[in-house]
Amino acid sequence: MGDLTNSDYYAKNQGNDVSSNHEGGFGVSVMELRDLMELRGSEAVVKIQEEYGDMDGLCQRLRTSPTEGLTGDDLDKRKEVYGENLIPPKKPKTFLQLVWEALQDVTLIILEVAALISLGLSFYQPPGGDSGESCGTAAAGAEDEGEAEAGWIEGAAILLSVVCVVLVTAFNDWSKEKQFRGLQSRIEQEQKFQVVRGAQVIQLPVADIVVGDIAQIKYGDLLPADGVLIQGNDLKIDESSLTGESDHVKKDADKDPMLLSGTHVMEGSGRMLVTAVGVNSQTGIIFTLLGAGEPVEEEKKKEKGKIQDGNMENNQTKVKKQDGAAAMEMQPLKSAEGGEMEEKEKKKANVSKKEKSVLQGKLTKLAVQIGKAGLVMSAITVIILVLYFAVDNFVLQKRPWLTECTPIYVQYFVKFFIIGVTVLVVAVPEGLPLAVTISLAYSVKKMMKDNNLVRHLDACETMGNATAICSDKTGTLTTNRMTAVACYVGDVHYKEIPDPGALTAKSLDILVNAISLNSAYTTKILPATKEGGLPMQVGNKTECGLLGLVLDLKRDYQPIRNQIPEEKLYKVYTFNSARKSMSTVIKLSDGSFRMYSKGASEIVLKKCTKILNQEGEPRVFRPRDKDEMVKKVIEPMACDGLRTICVAYRDFPADPEPLWDNENDILNELTAVCVVGIEDPVRPEVPDAIIRCQRAGITVRMVTGDNINTARAIAIKCGIIHPGEDFLCIDGKEFNRRIRNEKGEVEQERMDKVWPKLRVLARSSPTDKHTLVKGIIDSCLTDQRQVVAVTGDGTNDGPALKKADVGFAMGIAGTDVAKEASDIILTDDNFSSIVKAVMWGRNVYDSISKFLQFQLTVNVVAVIVAFTGACITQDSPLKAVQMLWVNLIMDTFASLALATEPPTEALLMRKPYGRNKPLISSTMTKNILGHGIYQLVIIFSLLFVGEQIFDIDSGRHAPLHSPPSEHYTIIFNTFVLMQLFNEINARKIHGERNVFDGIFRNPIFCSIVFGTFAIQIVIVQFGGKPFSCTPLDMEKWGWCTFLGLGELVWGQVIATIPNSKLRFLRGAGQLTKKNEMPGDEDMNEDNEEIDHAERELRRGQVLWFRGLNRIQTQIDVVNTFKSGSSYQGQLRRQSSTTSQNQDVTNVSSPSHVSLSNALSPTSPTSIASPAGQC
Repeated sequence: MGDLTNSDYYAKNQGNDVSSNHEGGFGVSVMELRDLMELRGSEAVVKIQEEYGDMDGLCQRLRTSPTEGLTGDDLDKRKEVYGENLIPPKKPKTFLQLVWEALQDVTLIILEVAALISLGLSFYQPPGGDSGESCGTAAAGAEDEGEAEAGWIEGAAILLSVVCVVLVTAFNDWSKEKQFRGLQSRIEQEQKFQVVRGAQVIQLPVADIVVGDIAQIKYGDLLPADGVLIQGNDLKIDESSLTGESDHVKKDADKDPMLLSGTHVMEGSGRMLVTAVGVNSQTGIIFTLLGAGEPVEEEKKKEKGKIQDGNMENNQTKVKKQDGAAAMEMQPLKSAEGGEMEEKEKKKANVSKKEKSVLQGKLTKLAVQIGKAGLVMSAITVIILVLYFAVDNFVLQKRPWLTECTPIYVQYFVKFFIIGVTVLVVAVPEGLPLAVTISLAYSVKKMMKDNNLVRHLDACETMGNATAICSDKTGTLTTNRMTAVACYVGDVHYKEIPDPGALTAKSLDILVNAISLNSAYTTKILPATKEGGLPMQVGNKTECGLLGLVLDLKRDYQPIRNQIPEEKLYKVYTFNSARKSMSTVIKLSDGSFRMYSKGASEIVLKKCTKILNQEGEPRVFRPRDKDEMVKKVIEPMACDGLRTICVAYRDFPADPEPLWDNENDILNELTAVCVVGIEDPVRPEVPDAIIRCQRAGITVRMVTGDNINTARAIAIKCGIIHPGEDFLCIDGKEFNRRIRNEKGEVEQERMDKVWPKLRVLARSSPTDKHTLVKGIIDSCLTDQRQVVAVTGDGTNDGPALKKADVGFAMGIAGTDVAKEASDIILTDDNFSSIVKAVMWGRNVYDSISKFLQFQLTVNVVAVIVAFTGACITQDSPLKAVQMLWVNLIMDTFASLALATEPPTEALLMRKPYGRNKPLISSTMTKNILGHGIYQLVIIFSLLFVGEQIFDIDSGRHAPLHSPPSEHYTIIFNTFVLMQLFNEINARKIHGERNVFDGIFRNPIFCSIVFGTFAIQIVIVQFGGKPFSCTPLDMEKWGWCTFLGLGELVWGQVIATIPNSKLRFLRGAGQLTKKNEMPGDEDMNEDNEEIDHAERELRRGQVLWFRGLNRIQTQIDVVNTFKSGSSYQGQLRRQSSTTSQNQDVTNVSSPSHVSLSNALSPTSPTSIASPAGQC
């Protein structure tokens, strides 16, 4: 960190800090504290002793008490002197900057240039009166009815529509950014931390923490400020976010007391004195340097990564990774040397993060292919038009090229070019990313109400493809309200809690002391908030169950804790997944020591050599007694679904003092006091939710740290396993024996024999969980690669949550670390909310398919009409501005209408689609082709014989700048109305007959259909020259509407044709399937392929690219659906929202929509782990 001191910069920034500190009356300045925080380990200890005497001396200088904290009367002065715990956010982009960004779109630039040339040339008059004649067909009719003056209208109309698009895009970005800032400040207010003030432990918003506060830190916390450790128990910190070192650092008040903001507490607990907040903390210094020192690389990242640095508690490395990705996507390709390397490195970081979401992978490929096809079509259109014109004028009619006619010829060429660009604009489905965005944003908004807080947008859609869920037991499948219901004390097995009189005073005293002292002092049972309600359990729920036992035995734990406060505990071995027990050592009045232990019964009992008998005296506890106890006490309790905890103790002499660090010797030769059976009832709604999952083709597996019998009993109650079925119920030891070879390495082949039947994995460590998830994901047993969702709440569940396709963290019981690693946070910790996430995920997939079906029909028809029309009549029947209306408005509106269909239970009646299923099913292909044929027949009939049918003038072969014809207006109107009615057909993609089913449950859809119809009437009747329309009478409107309604009838005809008759459809849609799983040797080619593909994209045929990358319009859409402040209201309910700081940022700098991943075929594993490649 030494290189980050940059004192000059700060001296300049801080102004007259030092003087102001001493005015403030504190004995230490900001700069002194900052210098102190840059020291590590023993250096820091020496510095504290030299400068301040000891920690108490430092506390006195900061006018605070190490036990009672601040009194709270000088908080404002502290904020003034030492700063607030906030990092000022970067200035937002102005609206004009956003407009400029929106203008960078390649297709729009092409249109602008073409429109400007057209505009310029329309004012050109060839010199001389009769030279018009000599320019031939080029000028004929141009002067009719003074229309030449109106020649500028088309160019102006195109420019106007471009301006509209740009303003809408910029407004979306602007409102999104504004929304993010609002959410962010809300989130910053929401994150709470425990501090001691006035001898009371209170929860404060992180922003209110000041220098001099005494903060209580515990397992799973993300530290909100820098501080010095006053007292710690077995504290281990993960500092990788600042130092990059992955090993956990042991912290000790005497050896290494320095704690830094943005680091995670991985084990233990303690109290720290806050010494630096906001911009003066280590995280703040890095952020300010990123903003101030302007290293080029960082600056680019900042430019592109929108508003990430409002995030205070961010995990630094994570921020950089995401911003690197965002920057990579949004910068133009750099020069070959320096740039390419950078790109590749960033790509690597990107690819290894997390595989692309299934849907985005498929959509990206599809859009690239459609874009290429569109580019080819538009190029051919332009070439044919130019050749036809040239051949007709200069070859057949043998006209010379006259200089004064050049601008008129150029005007024609510009017109042809505009037609070509128009074909391209229509061919490129830029509505696709919009539809994805809207659908995801809408779902995310609605999922809030279903207790799913989505941190990564694509997780929502991936969830629809889930084939397996690995769930925790405690709190997810059960209520996480622990109650002691049985116990074994003094050689007697009580089936319910005994009367205190039944136990000897000695046993009772030891038991009550062991429970009261050997549990986190933050764990408490508070009186019920409502009358007649259950007492509130605060802190660790298992410990609450044990404290409940103390209260049931008519004793109170608080006086015992008051007698021996936390700082007087001699040594604490905190609970972790390796120990599966917790022990606390206290010093007795005679100088000797007593250690109380509690933990998983079979583990603690193994370490016991004595047990208290009925009189409360220790007796020998032999191995055969242990076996008998396991059989007669522990197994029967576990088979009733009870969690069994053993409480024990051990006495040590005062002299010689034991070596406390020698854990194996200390945690041995214990005396068992009792075994408690704790009940955690299954949540009432879980069995039904699991049945729904199984019906939907999702396998639910329980992964728990509990005893195998307890786990099996709960799994049967939940319906995960049914007696008589062929399934595996094993513990961690057996699981590892089965999947590892002699060298102890995991073999995929062995794993494949275990996981398909595995339903319960008990006594599992976090590593086992990660191994299982990886094994299932890497497996090649099934045709489809498995998509795995995992739930987790502990700090050590992080790796499994990250590895899974979708990680669910618990909002209530989850630690900050688990939330950081997750994709979705369950705000109610309930399994049934996961089922809702599956439903929403499938709904997103279906919404996109509906939109795709509609969009592709429009595209196919419009491109063929424009192309054929242009080739045969030298003019597109649909003009540029009309195309823009069809394209932009219909795309945007249709994506809004079709992407906001609410989910139905029917979605859970089918199996998951799987990763390799083509995006366009055979039914959809049938619908696209069927409706395309109907529309083309109608349009071409109108184009070539329409004038005879309606007895009107033909609009074909109209000269340049001629007025709009009634003929072409009818074609345009019919085309739009057919799309409108086809939008209703597109609501169903599985061949259902009733397309109106549930239409009124989606008011957005109804209002959009009617709204579009109304705007269409306005355009036709009053659009005039800019829209190339002329008003139609009622009869012609009737015919247009009749032809449009024909779509609904035709839809029924298509539905009656069975797919089996249309063999050729099976291959259709496969264009999204190839190269789904490359071997690892293909990866290098992949990177090459990415580069070419990126260049192709940048050449500009793909308008959707920008939309996809910026997840444009996301929050604007959320705004659309917003009722009051429900979105923020949901956030307000979170109890610990650290990680959500990240949430908002993640949405704003979407590394998960990274283009590099988009174009590499979706493979089941990242480059980093080629082992499971198929």
